[in-house]
Amino acid sequence: MRVLFENEVPLASQTRRLLRIAQLGYLMLLVLIPTWVLVLAPPKLGSPQWLLVLLWTPLWLPIWGMLRGKAYTLAWANFIVMIYFLHSLTNLWIGDLTIKGLALIELIAACLMFYGCTYYARNRGRELGLKIPKLKDDPVRRD
Repeated sequence: MRVLFENEVPLASQTRRLLRIAQLGYLMLLVLIPTWVLVLAPPKLGSPQWLLVLLWTPLWLPIWGMLRGKAYTLAWANFIVMIYFLHSLTNLWIGDLTIKGLALIELIAACLMFYGCTYYARNRGRELGLKIPKLKDDPVRRD
């Protein structure tokens, strides 16, 4: 039996569309965060450079998998995008008008990334024949 590698199984058009949505949200965040922190609305208290390190560093962790469409990377990148959900929602609640506008853009980007990553990982996993066994079929849990 021949093992198929991930790059040997073609992407369906819907799966490719989901990948592009995830990548769009990801790239929007990658550009928005330094622009926001260093140019558009630097923090009044503290160092913009430290804030940039704290907010921007997590985005660099999944870069290769995001650009190459690795389903596993996109699945765990959802944990990283939660940082930006929290950041945007907090700023929507407490920020001034400029901050609220930037936070809304960040929320949209985070939603795009979350939606694309979630459904891309699911669809790509199905295309590759990967699945999580149902509890009733799990040989370890047989009572």
